[in-house]
Amino acid sequence: MPIYEFKCQDCKKEFEIYLKNKEEIKDVVCPQCKSKNLTRLMSVVNSIINESSGSDKPKVVESHSCPTGTCTHVELPGYSR
Repeated sequence: MPIYEFKCQDCKKEFEIYLKNKEEIKDVVCPQCKSKNLTRLMSVVNSIINESSGSDKPKVVESHSCPTGTCTHVELPGYSR
């Protein structure tokens, strides 16, 4: 019974929801605008990536939290959208 994280593609709200089973995903709607136009986010943990190319500064993974403070997403060093 995991907690799933979503982002509404209409109002851009990020939220999490506890589902008893995976089949309930099809019934999830945005709590703010009630849209079903959602993208499921990948859950991650905060971490530090050490650079092995001679730099003495580690590359830090940036994390961003949703309003509830429990769902996060990261931006990895060297990755651009």
